[in-house]
Amino acid sequence: MFAMEIIPITENERLAAFCKILEGADYIAVDTEFLRDRTYWPRLCLVQIAGPNEAAAIDTLAPDLDLQPLYDLMANRDLLKVFHAGRQDVEIFFHATGSIPEPLFDSQVAAMVCGFGDQVSYENLVSKLVGASTDKSSRFTDWSHRPLTAKQLQYALADVIHLRPAYEKLLAELEKSGRTRWLDQEMAVLMDPDTYRLDPELAWRRLKSRNGNRRFHAIVRELAAWRETEAQTRDVPRNRIIRDDAILEVAAQSPDDAKALGRLRALPKGYANSAAGSQILDAVKRAKSLPDSELPVIPKREVRPSGLGAVTDLLKVLLKHVTEHHNVAPRLIASADDLERIAADDNADVPALQGWRRELFGEDALSLKHGKVALAVKGRKTRVVALKDE
Repeated sequence: MFAMEIIPITENERLAAFCKILEGADYIAVDTEFLRDRTYWPRLCLVQIAGPNEAAAIDTLAPDLDLQPLYDLMANRDLLKVFHAGRQDVEIFFHATGSIPEPLFDSQVAAMVCGFGDQVSYENLVSKLVGASTDKSSRFTDWSHRPLTAKQLQYALADVIHLRPAYEKLLAELEKSGRTRWLDQEMAVLMDPDTYRLDPELAWRRLKSRNGNRRFHAIVRELAAWRETEAQTRDVPRNRIIRDDAILEVAAQSPDDAKALGRLRALPKGYANSAAGSQILDAVKRAKSLPDSELPVIPKREVRPSGLGAVTDLLKVLLKHVTEHHNVAPRLIASADDLERIAADDNADVPALQGWRRELFGEDALSLKHGKVALAVKGRKTRVVALKDE
C-alpha cells in the first residue's frame, strides 16, 4: 500500500530524505508536469515519483528548493527509471543535468512491443493492465499556478502510482514472450543524447522544401541557425522569432537590403527595419558569400519505380497478418513509407529488414514480393502459404 504525500515537497530536508529512501529501490516511476507554450525551454513545474511504498510530488518551483538530490537520484545507474511516453520528460532532465536518466524504461514503447497498439495512452494502459481508472479533469491545469489543489496533486500522483504495477505486468509479459531484446533496441533511441540535443547548426533540417538549389538551402541553414540561437537565448518559441514559411520565402527571394526584405509577404510590417531584419539580411549575405564547396549537400530524392501499388498493398496485408498473429503494434515494425521502399528495393535501408523485425516480417515480405509465398484466407484468418517452385 502506498503512502501518498498530498502535500508537495517544498523544503530541502524533505526532498533529501525522500530521495535517500528511494536510493536502494529496484526502480521508481517518474512523471513530470511542465509548460512550454510560451517558452523555448520547458518550464518544469512538478516532478512526481513513486517508490516501493511511497509516492510524492516535488514542487520544482518552490523558492530556494535545491533539486540536486533529485538530479542525483535520476543519475543513479543502479536505479531503473520508469516513464510513460517519457521522451519530453527525459529531455527536461537531459537539459537540466547534461545526462540521460538511465537506465530507463518506457511503458508506452513496451506496450507497443506487447501488442497494446500504437502509442497507447496511459489511461488505456492502466485500465487494461491494472483495472484502474484515472480522472483526467485536471489535464489542462496551469501547473505553474500556486497553490496546487489536492485534486490536482492526486491527478498528478496517479500517473506514477498506477505506473508501478503496469510496469511490473509489462516486464512479466516481455520476459514470458522473450521480447526483452526488442524493447532494448527501441529504448536505445530514448537513451541517445543526440535525440535531445538542439544544435542550431542542424535546425534547418526540420524545414521541408522541394527546392533543390543548394544556395537556397544555405540561406535556410543560416536563418534557421540564427532563429534557433535567438529562441534559445531569449527562451521563446521559434515562431516568435520568425515563422517557417517566412524563412523559406526569404531564402527563395534572397533579399539584399531592407527595402527588398520589406516586400516579402511572410514578414510582419516593419520587421525589415528592425534589429531582427538586419540580422536576417546578415544571414542571407553570409549564405550568398559561401563558396560552392561549403553549400549544404541535398540528398537526392528517392525515385521509385511506378506500378508498386499492388505490391505495397500486399505487404500491408502481410504486416497486418504478422502483427495480429504475434500481437505487436504495426508501427513498431514498418511504416507505410517503409513498405513502399521494400516494394521498390530488396535492400531498402528500413528497420523492417533488420534484426528481429526481419525475422518477424522482413523475410516473409521479400518472399511474398518474389512469389515464394502467398497470402491465403481460411475462415476469418489469414495465413502465409509457401509456394512450390515451378
